[in-house]
This record gives sequence, structure tokens and C-alpha cells, in this order.
Amino acid sequence: MNPVVGIAAFAAVSLATAAIGFYGLRISRTTGDFYVASRTVRPWWNASAIGGEYLSAASFLGVAGLILLSGTDALWFPVGYTAGYLMLLLFVAAPLRRSGAYTIPDFTEARLDSRAARRVTSIVVVVVGWLYIVPQLHGAALAIRITTGLPAWVGQVAVVAVVCITVIAGGMRSITFVQAFQYWLKLTALAVPILFILFVLAGTGTPAVAEAAVNPTAAPPAGPYQNISLLVALLFGTLGLPHVLVRFYTNPDGQSARRTTLIVLGLLSVFYLFPTAYGLIGRMFAPGLAQSGQADALVLLLPGRMVGGMAGDLLTALVVAGAFAAFLSTTSGLVVSLAGVISQDVLGGSVSGFRWAALISAVVPLGIAAMTDSLALAGSVGMVFAFTASTICPVLLLGIWWRGLTDTGAIAGMVTGALLCGGAMVAGAFVGAAGTPSWLAQPAAWTVPSAFAVMVLVSRATRDRVPRTITRLMTRLHTPERPLATGR
Repeated sequence: MNPVVGIAAFAAVSLATAAIGFYGLRISRTTGDFYVASRTVRPWWNASAIGGEYLSAASFLGVAGLILLSGTDALWFPVGYTAGYLMLLLFVAAPLRRSGAYTIPDFTEARLDSRAARRVTSIVVVVVGWLYIVPQLHGAALAIRITTGLPAWVGQVAVVAVVCITVIAGGMRSITFVQAFQYWLKLTALAVPILFILFVLAGTGTPAVAEAAVNPTAAPPAGPYQNISLLVALLFGTLGLPHVLVRFYTNPDGQSARRTTLIVLGLLSVFYLFPTAYGLIGRMFAPGLAQSGQADALVLLLPGRMVGGMAGDLLTALVVAGAFAAFLSTTSGLVVSLAGVISQDVLGGSVSGFRWAALISAVVPLGIAAMTDSLALAGSVGMVFAFTASTICPVLLLGIWWRGLTDTGAIAGMVTGALLCGGAMVAGAFVGAAGTPSWLAQPAAWTVPSAFAVMVLVSRATRDRVPRTITRLMTRLHTPERPLATGR
């Protein structure tokens, strides 16, 4: 690919993101604007923004790469990513919106009447956010190196710089406009090139079906345990992602939150058709990328290989623009959610504190990404989902649906989940990918039940610590809100 085309695509996305962010600055004035867009975001806007921030480097690049490597075993990722939102719709979206909290630590403090539970939740949320930002920066490094030949750190620094500018400028209201635009850009950036590729294949009469069973790496298929554990991580992990949950605070009411979730399910289902198609076509016509360790670059390289010429360059430029939109949108959503937590717990909760917290939230993972190597993008994000499912998810589900949860039980469960899942991640890193046993490579099947069990058992042993206001709180969480006036 012509490096100039790649640089132009990245520059165009960055400028468009900054321009939309500065537009949001014009209408971001109050603290509520910066934290939750003053709770005025309508379902279609919010659903597009959620799609923008949720569809990260793992979705845009990693899913196709895993399908190239593992075939149908990798289809659990898009299934799990999408089905997790069904669980959000059923168990979390509306009650969380009714809690009236700005952040997840706000919710745990209000539900458990405990500053200690809030502090532990804040630490976990920040760790989850930083762990999730790092793969986005690794994806940016991969994309800038593959498409332009520039040093990998250029992509990482550029993403952090653009995100800091847009978040500091306008907060949640500004980012909502940015992420909604970026969802539709990502969808277009995958859909248009794959259609051209299919036209080329149809025109040449290439017998694609005959090579569909090719296994580029000769890797054995995943066993039942690995698939079950992965699904547990993806389904329960979605319930605890801080940058997704904070979006439900921006809806006007609980009914809007539920409608937003339904729209997101549709948007995600449409989107994941395209990375799947890239992976299957790559498995048939570009198996060398898997054998050379470039599986995550499949989406970036396939248009140029299959179409070629100026048309191939232009299609690749579109894919590059979509990839950087993925890195920017997910990172900005995470930075907004982390800035809200850090600002309220450490810097006083003001707009100025939010802006300083946003800078801290972006710079720390940049340092981590610079000191670490990129792993398989979807696989590394899957581990973040496992960590989230083992920590934040249990306290949310039990806090919303079980009156008996206590602050001591919540803290014990979160700490247990963090230690078990974090320990498995560290041990797996030391062992190496080739020699990691399945129970370490996919720990969610045992770390998530352990966290739930500890939370329940310790809460049962400390029943006297159930908040006295529990009846009023649970009524508030589960009583439908009255719709906002429409002016009729």
C-alpha cells in the first residue's frame, strides 16, 4: 500500500474526530454535560455511540484474525460480544439508569452505603479501563506500522493525543457525537471493501468453496471447556464494562435505556457479519498471513491483495480510516468513564478535575502499551472481559437483584475475583501462549463462579451490614420511571 494514502486516511479521521469534538464543546457547559451529557441522549444517538465505543480493535481487526487462525471456533467471539447485550437488556440497563448514579462507584456506594466498597470499586474500574485501553493502542501501533511504515509508537501517541483533545474539550456530550459518527464510519469501512472483494471473486470465477476447510496453522480445535469459559467471560464481562455502563446514565429514562439496548443488538449483529466475512475469505485466499504471524493485519491487507491497483489502495485507505475510528472511539469512551471515576474520587468532581483525570486516564496506559508487546487483539480483550466478569459484574447483578448483598461481601467477592483472574493472567504471561493450560488461558469458567460464591457467602455471614435503606433503594431500582413529557 502507498504510505501516503494510509497517512491521509489517518489524518482525515483524526481531523473529523477533532472537529466533531469541538462542535460538542459549544454545547458542553455544565458538570452534567461532561459526565452524562445531562441525561438527554436519545436512543438512536446513544445506540450508535455505544456501537462506536464497544466495537474496539478486537472487533474491527481481532475477530477476523482469529477466524483466520481458528476457523469456526472464533465465531464465539462475535456471538458472545452481541449476546452480552441481551443480558444487559434483561438484567442491568433500566435499573442501573434508575439508580441516578454518575459512575459505577457511585452506584456501589449508594447501594451498599459504604465508602470502602466505593473505593474498591473505583480501583477495579480504573484497572479494567487501563487494561482495555492497552489493546487499542497496540492495534493503533500495528495499523500505523503496516500501512505507513512509520514507527509503531506514532500510532499510539496519535490516538492518545486525539482522544485527550476531544474528551478534555467537551466531555460526554462531545464524545457522544464523535462515537456515533465513528460507528457508521467503521461499518462503512468494512462493508464497502468486502463487497468489492466479493465482486472480484464473482467476476473471476474463483472456486472459493473448495478451499474453505484450509487450516493455515494446523492448530487443534478448541475444547468444550475453552468455549464455555470464553462465553462466560464475554456474556458476563459485557455487564461490567465501565465505558458501556456509563452510557445508560445518559438516557432520559429507563424506557429509553431499554430501547437503546435493543437498537445496539441490531447494530452489533449487522456489524459482525463483515469481520466474519473477512476472516473466512482470508482463510481461503490469504493463509500466509496466519503463518507469518500477521493475522491481526488481515482486514488491513486483504483489500489490496484481492483488488489491487488504485482501487485497492483506496479501499485500504477506507479500512485504515475505520480501524483508527475503532481505536479512537473505544479509547475515548474508556477515558471518559475513567475520568469520571478518578475526578469524583480524587479531584473533587469539578469540570477542571474531570479534564486532569482524562489526561491521567490516557497517559498511563500509553506508558504500559509502550513497554509491552502486542498479543492477539481479540484474545487480549477476551482476558479483560474475564477480569471484568470476575469483579464488577457480580457486584452489579447481586446489587440490583439481591437484597442480601453487604459491603463486606461485595468487597470480598471483588478482591477474590481480581486476585484469581489477575493471577491467571500473570501466570499465563509467564508460561507463554504455547504452553498455557486451558484453565489459565480461559479462567472465567472458575473465577466468575468463585467471585459470586464468595460474595454470597460473606454477605450471608454479615447480614447485620445490610443497609437499613435497602427497601427504598430496591424499590427505586425496580419501579418503572414515568416517561418524560413530549410537549403534547
